[in-house]
Parts: sequence; structure tokens; C-alpha cells
Amino acid sequence: MKAIRLAAPGGLSNLALAELPDPGAPGPGQIRVRLHASSLNYHDLAVALGMIPTADGRIPMSDGAGVVEAVGEGVEDFAVGDAVVSTFFPHWLDGPPAVGDFATVPGDGVDGYAREIVLAPAQAFTRAPKGYSHAQAATLTTAGLTAWRALVVEGALKAGDTVLVQGTGGVSIFALQFAKAMGARVIATSSSDEKLERVRALGADHTLNYRREPEWARAVLDLTGGRGVDHVIEVGGPATLPQTIRACRIGGHIALIGILTGMEGPIPTVELMSRQQRLTGLIVGSRAHQRDMVAAIEATGIAPVIDRSFALEAIAEAFALQQAGAHFGKIVLAF
Repeated sequence: MKAIRLAAPGGLSNLALAELPDPGAPGPGQIRVRLHASSLNYHDLAVALGMIPTADGRIPMSDGAGVVEAVGEGVEDFAVGDAVVSTFFPHWLDGPPAVGDFATVPGDGVDGYAREIVLAPAQAFTRAPKGYSHAQAATLTTAGLTAWRALVVEGALKAGDTVLVQGTGGVSIFALQFAKAMGARVIATSSSDEKLERVRALGADHTLNYRREPEWARAVLDLTGGRGVDHVIEVGGPATLPQTIRACRIGGHIALIGILTGMEGPIPTVELMSRQQRLTGLIVGSRAHQRDMVAAIEATGIAPVIDRSFALEAIAEAFALQQAGAHFGKIVLAF
């Protein structure tokens, strides 16, 4: 079977196509999945570039979608022919967060889904939404579930709330779509007027160009009558968090899900405390969260926004597009 392997210490030039043995039949509790798609996330890019060290020869990519080809003894959740999508934390099935690192995450601590066939525990997958293509399903594992958990699980989003989404990457676009489907208002930020036009077409109620308005928290307060937003999807990290705290209402919720501006930095703790906000750091979610999200997608008809699709062997080109920040929504690999 075809697969992509990453030679240590990383770098896009160290991604190479390889021919690996067929993994064979599934054992007890396992399923054999013919993979057809994956999607790119910042975490995958960090692994590919060597920012997050991994084992020499690692198969990258945390997202995978395809069709069940065989089921092992004792598997009851799936049957041959089912369309499935992988989970980010294969061993976090339900309940509160149980994982604090990436040791079990496909494409990081263990081999991922940049390959044609995988044998995996049945619990490492859920059913894909009915009617979704494999490429669409592959966008859900990381980006879709992160947005779902941030707003619905941790944020208890309800109709009438106001949500601020930063940028137009996969998580932010999913957050916009979930928020609108649930009757919330959305304010979106970007440095590109063209991308802001596109988020308005997706339903964003207000848009802000943060290059023209570097103190964009003031504009958010103006748009909300001085109150601030109920929820923020914080993808920037240390450089944007001070503005986020000012833009969020007293008692509001900030979901810290990204580190695009760096790994660490100062936090205006007095302002966070005085505004009595809840700052939640989160990484994706559990299998139960994913199953709930799939049910919601089937009920609402939400479809992911896919910017471009690449062949498996063009993975370096796909990552280069992601690194340049030229995409809108998700970039996928289809194979």
C-alpha cells in the first residue's frame, strides 16, 4: 500500500512516498479501513516541519476517513461498507478530558492516516455523517470537533449568543457554521477583505479587518453595545489574547485552541479576573463528543468548506499552501 513517511528531524522536503506491506486482516476488536481522505491541521503542519518532534519514519496526519473493509471478532459498532471517520484521541471515549499529551494521537505519537489502509481498534473511528464525501468527513476529526467542543460542550452555546471567530481557518469556519445553525450571531476577523466577503456569504453578521483595526476589541464592543461577545474562538494565542479578553463580555467564555502567534506570552490576568471570564484551554474532544457532532451535522445539513484537494503524493505542496495562509476553510488529501 502507498503511504507517506516523514524523515526526522522534519521539514517538507523530508516527506516521502513509500510502499508498505498490506496490514492484513483485523484482529479481535479491530476494523480494517480503506482510507480515502485526510485533512490538514496546524498540528499536522507543526509535525511535518519538525516543530513537534516525532519518530523517524512517522506516517503523518491525524485525520482519516474511508470505508470499513473488514471487522474483527467482537466488533458490533461497524459493518463492512460503513463510511467512517477517525478520532483524534483513540482512547478518550467519554467523560472529562483524560489525555494531556499527543502520545496516542495519530500522526504524532503513533502512525497516522497518510496511507491507503489501516488496522485500528474500532473505538478509533465513528460513523461519518450520512451523505458526506470522504473528503468532507476527513475535515471533522480535528477542526470540526474542536469547534463543536469549544462552543457546544464547553461554551453551552444557545440561540441569541454572540460568537467571535478569529481568522478563516478550518476551526473558525466550522465555529461560524455551528454558531449560525444554532441561532447565534457571529463576528469574524481576518486580515483579508476578500476572505471577509466570503465569511459574510456564510452568514457572519459582522466582519473586522484586524490589520486596519489593530485595536479590534473596541470595534467588537461597539458592535455589541459595549457588552462584548459571549464566546471567543481564540486561535492566535499570546499576541491576540489581550484583545480577546477585552472583547469578551463579563462572565463570557474564551476557548483557547490555537498558538498561531507563539507558544507562550504574558496574559493580562487582572483584566481576565476582573471580567470574571472563563478561559478554557482545549484540544479537540472525545469519541462521544464526535458522535454527538455527527448527529448534529446530520440534523442541520452543515457542509464543510474545502479550499483545495491534493493527491496523497502531493502532501508537501498541500502543506506549503497551508503554511502560506492562502487557504479558506480546509485543505484535504484525497486518495
